[in-house]
Amino acid sequence: MATKVVKSEYNLVQLNELIKKRRSYFPAEYTGEEVPKAVIEQMLENANWAPTHGKTEPWRFFVFEGEAKKTFADFQADLYKELTPEADFDEKKFTKLSTMPLKASHVIAICMKRQQSEKIPEIEEVEAVACAVQNMYLTVSAYGYGGYWASGGVTYKEEAKEFFGLGDKDKLLGFFYVGVPAIDEKEGFRNPYQEKVTWISE
Repeated sequence: MATKVVKSEYNLVQLNELIKKRRSYFPAEYTGEEVPKAVIEQMLENANWAPTHGKTEPWRFFVFEGEAKKTFADFQADLYKELTPEADFDEKKFTKLSTMPLKASHVIAICMKRQQSEKIPEIEEVEAVACAVQNMYLTVSAYGYGGYWASGGVTYKEEAKEFFGLGDKDKLLGFFYVGVPAIDEKEGFRNPYQEKVTWISE
């Protein structure tokens, strides 16, 4: 029987290059210029088309722009100070939390809204959100801007949930920073995929 020839309407060479050239660009590497809002909206539109088991669409995003970035920065710095014992308090970390968002064009809080029935395993909801973030990563890269998924600071603090209106079963999974890179394109490296794959034919 003849093998069916699958035709694609997409430029697969460009697609493959985009995936391989995606990089993380950190806030300290941004120029401070604004990324067009249309690009942010396209990132969110593409994120919304991530795979989702049971069609729960668990991703929730809060986009901080303009003066709201300062509100977010103050919140996370103050919460860190509140939750950290005096002996463990790190002034440099406090300063970083209070200034890093201001270097970005936009900061997007990444959240997972838990299914009320909890029928879908929680890990699969988290995985769906991660797929949505990858869509944002690829989109911002395709437009020539920088992105970075940060999971430090107050990311996994239960006390941070109220700020985003999250419930007990919901999760805060980090923050996606967006900006205009001030540096040249970064080189990447991965070990060969063959080292991580086992083919099973029989």
